[in-house]
Amino acid sequence: MTVPLGNPLSVAPMMDYTDRHFRYFLRQMTRRTLLYTEMITTAAIIHGDRAKLLDFSPVEKPLVLQLGGDNPEQLAECAKIGEDWGYDEINLNVGCPSDRVQNGHFGACLMARPVQVGNCLKAMQQAVSIPVTVKHRIGIDDQDKYEDLKEFVQIVAEFGCQRFTVHARKAWLKGLSPKENRTIPPLRYEDVYRLKTDFPQLFIEINGGIRAITEIQSHLQQVDAVMIGRVAYENPYFLATVDRDIYGEKIEPLNRAEIVRKMLPYIDEWTSKGLKLHAVSRHLLTLFNGQPGTKAWKRHISENAHVSNADSKIIKKALQKVSI
Repeated sequence: MTVPLGNPLSVAPMMDYTDRHFRYFLRQMTRRTLLYTEMITTAAIIHGDRAKLLDFSPVEKPLVLQLGGDNPEQLAECAKIGEDWGYDEINLNVGCPSDRVQNGHFGACLMARPVQVGNCLKAMQQAVSIPVTVKHRIGIDDQDKYEDLKEFVQIVAEFGCQRFTVHARKAWLKGLSPKENRTIPPLRYEDVYRLKTDFPQLFIEINGGIRAITEIQSHLQQVDAVMIGRVAYENPYFLATVDRDIYGEKIEPLNRAEIVRKMLPYIDEWTSKGLKLHAVSRHLLTLFNGQPGTKAWKRHISENAHVSNADSKIIKKALQKVSI
């Protein structure tokens, strides 16, 4: 079995956000950070449009395919498809609390079935030569003591999993929406730190509420890696300095206008194929958050991205409103 990717920083898989266009956009700011697809179910890959679901630009690598499912054979099949497609790692979602995912008996509810998680991961590992990893919560419902978390990790690790990404909030499977589950249960970073102490041989990554470079650096004193989430969407320029500040590269970050200009050929490539500008431009809206002109930037794009034949000229015009 290959050793899991030892990358100290990643951007979380986020439904409706981390599509290929957003990932390409992030690559204009950081070439080192590990990126993830949205969660894709095994049923979608087995029965759906694989090119639409799985295609990516080589620029997006290193890149992880996150799968949703609970059937070892189907997960193994999809892991192999992902490896053949060129992904660098396969990740199993054991953290999503949505009703749709629960109805499929996967996501966060799998935390109550660690042996099944282990069987799934083992089947995936046997099918591929790239790393197979898991992303999970610190607990679910009343099964939320540290001892429960430790037992889950211990059992899953016995099946060969070596990298665990731990969202430091429990999930309430009933009573809270997925959005509320990202904010209401309190963060318990100390539980993730304890995991690393108790399992020093495992690669432990922490996730949840981390929004600043200084926070990333602080967590890296306790665990092996940090996964950031919504901040990458709400303030993507946050990532412009991570190759320097986290990876130690001697480079100066691009400014926001330079990043936009690097996106223009990509936008024209896709709009010339018939893709609506909005599919790409929606990811750029928050690039100038906190900067003079950001409202005018957002307004111009939002009002014009849906017009017929909209292309990079819309973005160039919007850029003038923040570059004056």
